Amino acid sequence: MNFCKSLCFSVSFVLIFTAAAFSQQRPRIVQNQPTETTDQPINQSIKRPLLTNQIIVHKSPSFIRKTGSSQPINSPLIVSAAKSYSPTFNQNLLKAIQTRVGIPYYYGSSGPNSYDCSGLVWSVFTQAGFSFERSSAKTLWQNSLPVEGVDRYKFGTLVYFNNLGHIGIVFDESGFYHASSSQGVTFSSFDGYWGKRIVGFRRIALPN
Repeated sequence: MNFCKSLCFSVSFVLIFTAAAFSQQRPRIVQNQPTETTDQPINQSIKRPLLTNQIIVHKSPSFIRKTGSSQPINSPLIVSAAKSYSPTFNQNLLKAIQTRVGIPYYYGSSGPNSYDCSGLVWSVFTQAGFSFERSSAKTLWQNSLPVEGVDRYKFGTLVYFNNLGHIGIVFDESGFYHASSSQGVTFSSFDGYWGKRIVGFRRIALPN
């Protein structure tokens, strides 16, 4: 009886040992698990827009206007590009100039007892019916419209001399009115001294 029990125990032990050794030799099958990536978030309910370094610039050519430093867009004097003034304005301007002929020159003065060159321009244009801010000859150049060809010698055109240091008012092809440091308000010819020192011609744009 004891022999049978010992035999059964031995057989059971051998079977258990054999099964364990066989299970270690079998290849294991591992199921692949999903992995996380930066472009596949775990929470699929949250959608984020893709980031980009591209910069988009919208251009509107119809709103681009080329300008020069001598003609600011926002200047209060630039209203229209008229190349000549009305007959009434010309008459008033000429009268305002002629009533000042002979008045002495004084730097920085705009009348009524003395004038410098830009002060004379401001004074006569104001009396003729167009008022603007009193300024230097250089500022008037920057805030006025360029004139070319025969329009340079139409009455009322501004003529500039000596690196924009002096200004006068054209009468016609023969000459111009200005406030001379030696003669006061006078008429001078384009021939000779002044003709060689002309920088250019401009016109103040009057309101329509």
